[in-house]
Amino acid sequence: MKKQVICLLVILILCVSLGIFAETNDRIEIADAAFDRWDGSFEFEAYQQRLETALTSYEQLLYLVPEDERQTRAHIANRLSQGYFELGFAYITDRGDQEKAFAKGQAHALTSLRLDPSFVEGEEQGFRAALESADDAIALFWYGNNRGKYLDFHWLTALSGGMKDVRATFERAIELDEAYFGGGPWRALGSFLAKVPAFLGGDMTQAKAAFERAIELGPNFVENYVDYAEYCAKPEQEWDIFRHELGSVLELAEDPEVMARWPLYNNLALRRAEKLYSSEPGVSN
Repeated sequence: MKKQVICLLVILILCVSLGIFAETNDRIEIADAAFDRWDGSFEFEAYQQRLETALTSYEQLLYLVPEDERQTRAHIANRLSQGYFELGFAYITDRGDQEKAFAKGQAHALTSLRLDPSFVEGEEQGFRAALESADDAIALFWYGNNRGKYLDFHWLTALSGGMKDVRATFERAIELDEAYFGGGPWRALGSFLAKVPAFLGGDMTQAKAAFERAIELGPNFVENYVDYAEYCAKPEQEWDIFRHELGSVLELAEDPEVMARWPLYNNLALRRAEKLYSSEPGVSN
């Protein structure tokens, strides 16, 4: 009789666990659907609410998924890191709220990276030492982007090593998956090299090479061209290159399939390109 009771309890626990697992998977699918911007038409303003809905769901789910489900937890944490970056970058205008979004974004990326015990072990020697064992290019990419934006609000941290961490993060992401997100690691590194002063590691020649590689890897990611034009050609007053890059953007924007490939970022980049093209000296309207 005792054995039968134990068996029934085990079966009951398994059924409950399977039910929770199935419910969690269903909720992840719902959150993924809200986060999705590739299935169907995309409306920039309307997407903000979907993004915020997805982030709320992901944050709840992160505490429901068992710690041994590393792949699922990494997926959720990486989506949170990407989503908070996009919320701060594309939609939030209040600087205080932007800082909070980027802080959350970098925290969630670190959560993803720390799912790897070797990364945690490496952190004992410092963040840059831990990067040598990091194997998640997605988490690295979004950590670097959020960290870079967060440091705009914390210059003492930036000057005391934060900027070196950002560069090292992008360089490690390049080693792991240089083509991720339309050449994203190269684009991010190019922006870093072009925008920061030389004493923090800036180098315009290296920045140009980074953007050229990003364009090669992600020819349909419009931001590659806009960043090259704004952060390299404009400061150097290379107006022929400036016109060429922005002209490429306007040409690509005429193809709906190109815009649909990266709808959120291509939409933002096109707006920047049109503003730059119409307002900069050396560009005829």
